[in-house]
Amino acid sequence: MEKFQIYTLDDKPKKLDKTELDALRQGIRGQVILPGEDDYHQVRKIWNAMFDRHPAVIVRCRGTADVIQAVRFARKHKLLTSVRGAGHNIAGKSLFDGAMLIDLSLMTAVQVDPDALEVTAGAGATLGDVDHETQAYGLAVPMGINSTTGVAGLTLGGGFGWLSRSLGLTADNLLAAEVVTAAGERLSCSAHHYADLFWAIRGGGGNFGIVTSFKFKLHPVGPEVMSGAIVYPFDQAKFVLQAYRQFCRNCPDALSVWAVFRDAPPLPFLPKAVHGTKVLILAALYNGDLKEGDKWLAQLRKFGTPIADGFAPHPFGAFQQAFDPLLTPGARNYWKSHNFTSLEDGLIDALVDYAARLPSPQSEIFLAQMGGATNRVAADACAYPHRDVEFIMNVHTRWDDTEQDDVCVEWAREFYQATKPFATGGVYVNFISEDEDRVQGAYGSNLARLATVKAKYDPDNFFRLNQNIAPQ
Repeated sequence: MEKFQIYTLDDKPKKLDKTELDALRQGIRGQVILPGEDDYHQVRKIWNAMFDRHPAVIVRCRGTADVIQAVRFARKHKLLTSVRGAGHNIAGKSLFDGAMLIDLSLMTAVQVDPDALEVTAGAGATLGDVDHETQAYGLAVPMGINSTTGVAGLTLGGGFGWLSRSLGLTADNLLAAEVVTAAGERLSCSAHHYADLFWAIRGGGGNFGIVTSFKFKLHPVGPEVMSGAIVYPFDQAKFVLQAYRQFCRNCPDALSVWAVFRDAPPLPFLPKAVHGTKVLILAALYNGDLKEGDKWLAQLRKFGTPIADGFAPHPFGAFQQAFDPLLTPGARNYWKSHNFTSLEDGLIDALVDYAARLPSPQSEIFLAQMGGATNRVAADACAYPHRDVEFIMNVHTRWDDTEQDDVCVEWAREFYQATKPFATGGVYVNFISEDEDRVQGAYGSNLARLATVKAKYDPDNFFRLNQNIAPQ
């Protein structure tokens, strides 16, 4: 009888009969893929090329019933199991050598109820999938900034983007979710059913089960929004950041302005002579009246002498895709992140210093403006606790050549240490890299409660290949 090797929950190799897999194949609508079979190498790839791992078996699910069967199979054989939505996790947590991969990327259905102002999205849906359907009605969910990001990972980590200051986090707009537990049971949770589980999945990651669908509250957005980017030369960076700091103290919730240091990309509104030079970009979106938005964005033009100005009315869905070319799959990526309540002078000096020494042409530093609606929610209202944060910094190193690994990673680590004295100690869980143990920083005072919920729904820590919360 033909067997294949797979790892168990106690991290030991096990020989499993392929006839066992045949029964699983017959019980699902999706696919069961083994190494050497068609599509294996293509299916196992994830966004971050730093992780080239080989699961022992991939189960591609097409619906909740498939997920239930996959979980029950894994529990029966005590298999080490990872879960993947769209595969964008920076730490590569969805992919492990020798494990069973439950792949949700085929579950991309999105259904809009414009009358109820609700949308339901499958676990494999991307932001682009949701925007495509909701913008047909002039509606949106506050999500991220890259259309290929998965809805599942984003929501389970909290989720923030251009609309968060006006409409809250993605998790704040979650109305209900369908969850397959570690016992292979389907639960429908909301504020009124399995409320503890609903509390935990809004920021607590994939620790408590596999969320197979998400129901969100919708809001009128667009279809055109005043948005775009203004680009300043690097030699004006310190002055512009100081002006940006003051501006952010008084700007309305409808406006979100992010500051980005990087080598100028070949954007159509930038002169060719500027391409590849270091710049400071202020990217912004105003969620409201176009004329009012134009008045506010006009103030950003006065911070210095800009190289180029791309502020104009844009379709919301198009602006959500504007930065996709800078975040395509297949590159090597390493991130470090901090939360800040203010931009102190010493922090601005460190930002300018390290931005002058970016380790690769694709690397960048961004400051996401938070506050607004995100901070008018109690820190214990859901698992995401960071309700005093005004800026989230992501140190995003990105490169293609493996020979640059050490240089890029070391630069990011040094910059992280240089800016640590100005940070809160907290971190957005979706920005934690593989080599970091920052679960306490991600959840703060909510961690103990999360551990209790974990013990209730996953006492054996079956869902452990994540930013793991141990059951207590």
